[in-house]
Amino acid sequence: MDRVEKSRKKFQQLFGDHVPAAYSTDPEFHDILSRFIFGDVFYQGNLDDKQRELITLVVLATIQTLPQLRSHVSTALNVGLTPVEIKEAVYQCAPYIGFPKTLDAINEVNGAFEASHIAMPLESQTKVDEDHRLEKGLAVQTEIFGDVIQSMRTNAPSNQKHIQEYLSAFCFGDFYTRGGLDLKTRELLTLCIISSLGGAEGQVKAHVQGNKNVGNDKETLITAITHCLPFIGFPRTLNALACVNEIIPED
Repeated sequence: MDRVEKSRKKFQQLFGDHVPAAYSTDPEFHDILSRFIFGDVFYQGNLDDKQRELITLVVLATIQTLPQLRSHVSTALNVGLTPVEIKEAVYQCAPYIGFPKTLDAINEVNGAFEASHIAMPLESQTKVDEDHRLEKGLAVQTEIFGDVIQSMRTNAPSNQKHIQEYLSAFCFGDFYTRGGLDLKTRELLTLCIISSLGGAEGQVKAHVQGNKNVGNDKETLITAITHCLPFIGFPRTLNALACVNEIIPED
């Protein structure tokens, strides 16, 4: 198949018989878009459609393109993702994009769920309580990043130690410990979220190393960042790839 045929096949697989509104007004632009996303990018690398749709969801939540987010919730269900997996991917955005944007994204997810007659709230995925969220979060954080975490906590200025506490208890305790997604998936999604933000290359490098530590290889990271490209553009994509190459040099 050439890329035109591949794009048609993939679009049909993901969206069924849906015809985008843009096709009636801007058919040439839509053809460029569809052939690049669904004829090129979707066929690059080693990720399956479930992984790709999870990445798409968190990137769209990060950049706040909410109508497209709602559309891709339905697509995520079409490719076999569960409502829990979808919700957990969007929840994972909160420490990086903040609560207001995450809530806006959750509202779109809920609207798509309601249209699909999915009952809410979903089954709880909380695995920590108030007494253990810091302890368990710190354990996950150390599993991902190693002994550098204790050094960060020890060396933080006294007036900033609370940030390290929040990072361990909130980001890793409240979110990374949750059910629904495994650790490798959460760390890969985090890399895509931070790469989509732009201007956070220091954190991108840290999470490249974190992904490597939990078993996501360089091919997987390149594929994931490539999948972000149609949504975030070349500048942020190239910056993220530079971070990957710095942390995991070519042989």
